[in-house]
Amino acid sequence: MSSIQTEQKVITNDYVNEPFNVIRCYRGDCIASEHELINEEPLTIRVEGEPYSVIMRTPGEENFHAAGFCLAEGLVDDFKDFATIGFCEDLDPNVVDVRLSPARRGKVGDLLARRGFISQTSCGICGKEMVEDMCQIMEPVTDGFSINLDDAVNCIDRLSEIQTLYRKTRGSHAALLLDSQLDNISVAEDVGRHNALDKTIGKAFIGGKLKEGRVVVLSSRISYEMVQKAARAHIPIIFSTSRPTALAVTLGEQLNMTLACAAREGELIVFCGEERIKRE
Repeated sequence: MSSIQTEQKVITNDYVNEPFNVIRCYRGDCIASEHELINEEPLTIRVEGEPYSVIMRTPGEENFHAAGFCLAEGLVDDFKDFATIGFCEDLDPNVVDVRLSPARRGKVGDLLARRGFISQTSCGICGKEMVEDMCQIMEPVTDGFSINLDDAVNCIDRLSEIQTLYRKTRGSHAALLLDSQLDNISVAEDVGRHNALDKTIGKAFIGGKLKEGRVVVLSSRISYEMVQKAARAHIPIIFSTSRPTALAVTLGEQLNMTLACAAREGELIVFCGEERIKRE
């Protein structure tokens, strides 16, 4: 009989959401305010005692998340294919351990051999340690480039002009990279927001123009991974049409980056690095 822990970890709104001090700029006036941002943390899914994948997610309902993930991966076809799903007292609280039935293990041996995350320690992959390890490959941005408030708003508005695929399909994301003169360096669209940013950065990288990049504009929310990608490309400013996550802002602060998004028409919410936004 399969067993899944249906009593999830107790997640309060204070944990899922986190307040941040921001600057709201509208028609030349900038005021300090507070804004609630959604949290994201890494969840390690272990299968048969070994790390299988690490997923960035909003905390809560981890066992259900793991069950749906295993179904999508093809690790299970039926609920009876699970032996157990649950938290292990000896593991980090951001780790879910999945055990398959003996019959199912025999059928998915090839999938288990192609684990998406192969690093491991004796007690599993700790979410906090994973984030700290990833931060080690990034350096704080030292670029002192700044941008006028009106120009910042216009950069975000400009994104819609180059989204030709989105206008046709209403199903794509986009990323636009600009230089210090706010001229286009590269742009890309993709069904995946991460893919769009990778393509945009890749075009500039291969074309020898990545060092000219100062601003990247995203059609999606700013997540931890998007900040990481921009930081690795040494891009100091990220603008977006949607809000960042709490972890993205925390990382942006650590890396001396500027994160801001559009609000109502003509309004910009600056989450960190406000010194790069000229207010005159």
